[in-house]
Order: sequence, then C-alpha cells, then structure tokens
Amino acid sequence: MKESPLVQPFSALTKADTSIAGGKGASLGELTQAGLPIPQGFVILSSAFEQFLKETDLNVEIDAILHTVDHQNMLTVEKASEQIHALILQAKMSQNIAQTILTHFKKLNTPFVAVRSSATAEDSASAAWAGQLDSFLNTTEHTLLHNVKRCWASLFTPRAIFYRFEKGLHTEKISVAVVVQKMIASEVSGIAFSVHPVTQDHNQIIIEAGYGLGEAIVSGQITPDSYVLEKNPRRIIDKNINHQEKGIYRKQEGDNEWTTISPSKATLQKLSDKQILDLTTLILHIEQHYGFPCDIEWAFEKENFFILQSRPI
Repeated sequence: MKESPLVQPFSALTKADTSIAGGKGASLGELTQAGLPIPQGFVILSSAFEQFLKETDLNVEIDAILHTVDHQNMLTVEKASEQIHALILQAKMSQNIAQTILTHFKKLNTPFVAVRSSATAEDSASAAWAGQLDSFLNTTEHTLLHNVKRCWASLFTPRAIFYRFEKGLHTEKISVAVVVQKMIASEVSGIAFSVHPVTQDHNQIIIEAGYGLGEAIVSGQITPDSYVLEKNPRRIIDKNINHQEKGIYRKQEGDNEWTTISPSKATLQKLSDKQILDLTTLILHIEQHYGFPCDIEWAFEKENFFILQSRPI
C-alpha cells in the first residue's frame, strides 16, 4: 500500500480535502485553485500528526488522560490539557516528518511564515473550531518545528477539550493539520463579510480594516475602520473611520510586537475608496465561487491584496 503523503502544497488541495487538511487547509487549496491571490504555502496533513502520535506512543497516553476528564469540573480539564501539552512538546518528531516539513519550507523561499492549526473537524456546521486552536505568525526556520508541535498541542487546550465534551465529540476521531504559509507583512489587514452579518442584507458587504497584522482586530484590542458597500449598484454607502494608536508588526528577528502608530497616520482612513472597491471585487469572486456567504480574512502589502482565509459565515 502506498504511504500516505505527510505534506501537500495548496495547489494540490480542494474543499473536498477537509478530512486530511482541515477546514483552513482545504479552503486555502480551493481558493488557490480558483485563481485568487493566496500567499504560497503547504499543509502538513493530519496523517503527519497521527504518525507522530503513533511513533511516540502518545495516542494511548492521551486517551488515558482524556478519560480522567469530567468536563463539569474545569480543574480536571485544565490538568488534562497541561499533561497532554507537555507530552506533545517533549516528544521527539521523527527525522522523516521533520525533514519533509523543512524541505517544503525551503521551497517557499521566505524567511517568515504563518503557522496555523487546521482541525479536521473545523468549520463544519456541528463543530465550529475556528478560534479554538492556535496560530503562530512570523515563524522562522528556527522555530518552525516547535510551532508545528504547538499547533498539534492546541487540539488539547482547556477550551478545545471542554468544547469536545460539550459537543459530544470526545469519542469521535478529531485530528489536526497545520497550514504553513508565506507571511504577508501587512500594512493594512482585516476581515470582510460578503453578506451584512447583522441585518443579513445579501446586497451588502462589510469590510473591517486596521493597520498592521489582523491579529490586532481578532484580539479585540483595536477598533478597526468599517466600510459598508452595496453589491448592486457597486458603491460605498457608509464609512466609519476609527482612530488607531497601535498595531501588531513583525520584529526584526521574527515574532510580533505592538508598535505605536504616528499621530498623523492614526486618524486616517485605512484603505482608500479605490482600494475598498478593489477588495470588494475579490470578495464577490469568492462568494460566487462558493455559492454561499463568506467570512474572509485579507491582508494588503505593497499595493497588493492577499486572501488569507475564507469560511462560511
């Protein structure tokens, strides 16, 4: 029997590959196939995580620890999480897995990547894992393998363990893939909804934009600009410009830090009207491709927009 691959480039994946690439990985493959501007990358498939557990004999130990959990008692959840995290981070990744990951990393020809968890039960209606698992931005070759293990371990954060029991998924096989993607040094980034998330108006799009990396918006630590557009006729109908004093940017040697934004820039509109309309074209392309309303993460660097993620609203 042919050995299953451990890694696949985005160009080899589609939305049908959720079971091996997770929701995030499959979506990035699908968007790449659809010709959208996706930063290059690859997915460390769930088979790599499963092989790692098997080679280190951790699957038996993890199962035993999960059996001690009483999800009504948060202390047991936290203790189990701590024990499983320690086991995964201390275990040695085999030469085969490590080498395969590093070979694909070198092909990207970039010093910095984003490393994101992609649960194989992610973004399905029954289990919205988005936001449950970890991401590590501006990862270097030096921290890559460690951050991959941290993504694997994030399948067992207290929140993720509690969520499993709460949703009755603790007896189901849940695995995790890891997305490794060329890092965009976003000047501006944000999220967009191809349908107004509050009013459910299908003729309206909302774009949120902030300086620096999108994590600043996701963490709720800044209030982004918000632009409302009509699809037909295509026009901007409302703009809410917010003052932004700080943003998340890359440190020289990798990793991220909060940086103060100059007062003259802090009050400006983050995207020009033309840029807002250019981004709208990409959002509509994605919605038409999937045929349902989408929640999209985007970034803007050196006059180009990149799509980092899309999932159903």
